[in-house]
Amino acid sequence: MPAAGWYLLSRLGEAQILLPVMLATAAWLGWREKAWALLRRWLGTTAAAALLTTATKVAFIGWGLGSAALDFTGISGHAMFAAAILPVLLRLCEGPLPPRLRGLGFALGCALALAVAVSRWVLDAHSPSEIVAGSLLGLAASAATLQRTGLPPPRLPFALPLALGVALALGVAAAPPSRTHDWVTRLALAVSGHATPYTRHQMLRATRGRVRPAAVPRPAR
Repeated sequence: MPAAGWYLLSRLGEAQILLPVMLATAAWLGWREKAWALLRRWLGTTAAAALLTTATKVAFIGWGLGSAALDFTGISGHAMFAAAILPVLLRLCEGPLPPRLRGLGFALGCALALAVAVSRWVLDAHSPSEIVAGSLLGLAASAATLQRTGLPPPRLPFALPLALGVALALGVAAAPPSRTHDWVTRLALAVSGHATPYTRHQMLRATRGRVRPAAVPRPAR
């Protein structure tokens, strides 16, 4: 796939695209379906995952708290949001499908989340450890949402999944570049009091500086 295709796929993990779609679906669940348990669980688990993701980024950017051994500077937000929202969203869109196809939406959502995670690696936006952490955290949020609220979820009309699909497509194609990283960097600098952000290059360079070269044996006399 060309780099442009990977970039568009990666945008499916942007908070500025996924969160409005999620909130629109949540509004429908509360207004028409009265699915308050599902609504609270979905919003709560996603918010908790987002808070943890942000905390790891702030900890590294502000104080350099990461792992050079794992090449870890913070949980991938794209991977986390994709895995926390897309499986649940597509599971909810199974309303028009026959009962024998239940679960297909969740599987498709997981596949899309995995594709977003792979795109972050292809684009060299995150290390494997950061991507895996984001995917596992997001999938945990999705699983907790659906497992604890019962299946199947409320049946949504066919028009709503269609509208949500159009909204996602338009967001990927036309939304301005995400500024989430800039906002997190500003937050990290504000709370840490540092003038410049800590970077992955600094972490890896500092680690290499602490590794002493192997001793060269002296020649026998």
